[in-house]
Amino acid sequence: MTRPSSPWRVPPGDRARQHELKRDAVILTAARAFRERGYHNTSLDDIAAALHVTKPTLYYYVSNKEQMLFACFEEGLARLTVACDEARAAGASGRERLVALVHRYALAITSDFGWCMVRAEDQDLSPAMGARIKALKSGIDQEIRALIRAGIADGSIAVRDPKMAAFALAGALNWISHWYRDDASLSAGAIAERFVDLFVNGLAPRTRQAPSGKST
Repeated sequence: MTRPSSPWRVPPGDRARQHELKRDAVILTAARAFRERGYHNTSLDDIAAALHVTKPTLYYYVSNKEQMLFACFEEGLARLTVACDEARAAGASGRERLVALVHRYALAITSDFGWCMVRAEDQDLSPAMGARIKALKSGIDQEIRALIRAGIADGSIAVRDPKMAAFALAGALNWISHWYRDDASLSAGAIAERFVDLFVNGLAPRTRQAPSGKST
């Protein structure tokens, strides 16, 4: 696992900026450790050691390991939230906007935070924390459904059940986190392009060929 450079090893500058950089480093290091070892097999001591700081230092940036996992989840989800906002505002067909969102979704899942985005709810978190994560995930699901419904309305998407289509898309994209590795033969961008081609272009209406070979 490639370690991020520790901001504790650089000369201090603006205090607010330093705090932001250090918190970002804590969250990134945690995300990479959770992906490599799993949440329960990663200790705060492991994360502190990777950053060359003491465990008490981490408490300046996160209150506990559960909050750390949630912060990793939020960091990944923030990328999808921005993508959803842009897709909602774009002046394009439902299918074109869905293509853009699916591409960004695949990139987010292959990022350092992808494992936390998908697996956070399954890590024996408190009921309150689990409910927060579930609600945020539901928001993304509703955004995908809305784009599919928009595509159905404008004729650019040909499916009958937006809910099932959204489940199929998200399920396939989320599964990337189970098998993707940084040293994979395909880059994150290439995987995103292939998923778009398979799952989104496959939703486009097709002309039916008559026996004579002419389309109907």
